[in-house]
Formats: sequence, structure tokens, C-alpha cells
Amino acid sequence: MAYILDLPTFTDERGNLTVVEKILPFEIKRFYYIYDVTDKRGGHRHKKTIQALISLGGSCEVYVNNGKESNKYILDTANKCLILNPEDWHTMDKFSKNSTLLVFASEFYDKNDYIDEKY
Repeated sequence: MAYILDLPTFTDERGNLTVVEKILPFEIKRFYYIYDVTDKRGGHRHKKTIQALISLGGSCEVYVNNGKESNKYILDTANKCLILNPEDWHTMDKFSKNSTLLVFASEFYDKNDYIDEKY
């Protein structure tokens, strides 16, 4: 099942610096970001791909169902990272204005890795 990682953050009078290093459970092969969202995103799970989702600004809600349990996660800080396992069917919704969601992926894009059917 999906889970939250707290990312190491260093704060001083200049601001915050959050590091994504040696904490993800996979090697990053691809990253992308989602912004200016007008409708629900996702709606699938994967055969192999593990993903890490980080809200860089604003917030969104991520619904996850792994076939045994379901949960909703609110991503609203840049030092919180949601790990999605391949079996986690997920949707991203309720994006706040000017939100940006960064996604790291364990695999390169492969349309055959996607499973669109809900549990």
C-alpha cells in the first residue's frame, strides 16, 4: 500500500532546502510534473512502475486502492512524498490553484505497463 516519506529538510533564515537523495525505494529513470490541472488525473495502476509524488506548491488529494484497502492522501507540503507501488490504482484530484505535482518514476514510459481497470 502507498505510504508517506518525510523528506529531509534543512531550514535557516534563507528558507528551506529539501533533499531527495538515498531515500526513494527505487532508482529514478523518469520524472515529470503536473500543473494547470482542470480535471482528475491518473486512473490507473502499473505492472512494474513505482512512483514518488511531491507537491512543489499548492495541494492535491491522491486516492489509492491496492485491491485490499483504500486511502486518501493530501499532498500539501514540499517535504512530504507519497510512494505509490505498482499495484496502487490511483487518482489525483482537488488540485489547488497554481499547484504543481512532481512525480519520480522507477521505469521509463511504457504504455504496456499501465492497467486502467479498477479493482
